[in-house]
Amino acid sequence: MSASWNTIESDAGVFTYLLENLGVKDVQFVELFSLDAECLHQRGPVYGVIFLFKYPVGEKAQETPVDGTFDYDAAESRFFAAQTIQNACGTQALLSVLLNQDDSIDIGPQLREFKDFTGAFPADLRGEALSNSELIRNVHNSFARASPFADEAQRLATEEDDVYHFVAYTEMGGKLYELDGLQPAPISHGSCSFEEFPDKVIPVLQRRIERYPAQEIRFNLVAMVRDLRIRAREIGDEDWLYQEEQKRSAWQWENALRRHNFVGFTGETLKGAVRFKLAGGEAKYAEWVEEATKTTSTRLTERRRFKGGVSEEEGVTEQ
Repeated sequence: MSASWNTIESDAGVFTYLLENLGVKDVQFVELFSLDAECLHQRGPVYGVIFLFKYPVGEKAQETPVDGTFDYDAAESRFFAAQTIQNACGTQALLSVLLNQDDSIDIGPQLREFKDFTGAFPADLRGEALSNSELIRNVHNSFARASPFADEAQRLATEEDDVYHFVAYTEMGGKLYELDGLQPAPISHGSCSFEEFPDKVIPVLQRRIERYPAQEIRFNLVAMVRDLRIRAREIGDEDWLYQEEQKRSAWQWENALRRHNFVGFTGETLKGAVRFKLAGGEAKYAEWVEEATKTTSTRLTERRRFKGGVSEEEGVTEQ
């Protein structure tokens, strides 16, 4: 049985350095804020996109997909792995694009060995091999937020739970495919060349989003592209290169913060503040509480007035 996989965020910086730590060269992720094919073309070459959405818990499995058609031959001839463990779908979606674009991307010796080793496996065994890969699991977990309150225990989700899922879209062999480890096979969305991918994938994503209520906005979309610093150097754009280098520095800082929880630090800070206040004696402590109460009362009164007025009788009652 494979060890646990922790939840990771759908974040361009997380995904970029996750693949870099697995040995992948010259690839990064960019976050997309609109379903605009031209915007996607401008980031090209685009190897694929990763889509995060709220998973419909309790929905019954269907023999045919809502959109597209199952391609069982592609499940054998391409890299497609069934998802066999909780919380692994983010990294699995990345690898679904990456390991099917290895003719264009340097995936590094370790992932090359993994793909070669699992090449003859059926989808379920590929999923088990991925879930039990110590290298991939450790790199994945290194980007999980450190929190003593996070419960990563595996349990079946109920219809009341908010469950999110990652799926990948990429071009393979002249077709646009949706790669979802919870489905029995890749889903074909018709003919598509590598160059046409941005134009063909946007309508597919739009149709998928339209299946949700109009008020549902909890989606996230990132694209796997060639390292943008390479193009900046090729065209001699020093400003763009500087911006991309600054972005990388910010990602590294954010990823470093994810590895630490600050509960202990926060607790010590609060204890230090309390010790400082108590050093003045009981009178000083009472003065501190009174000042805090007055400040809270003032803020609540101002907030109510901002929202449309408040009577003079309204206020905060001291406990």
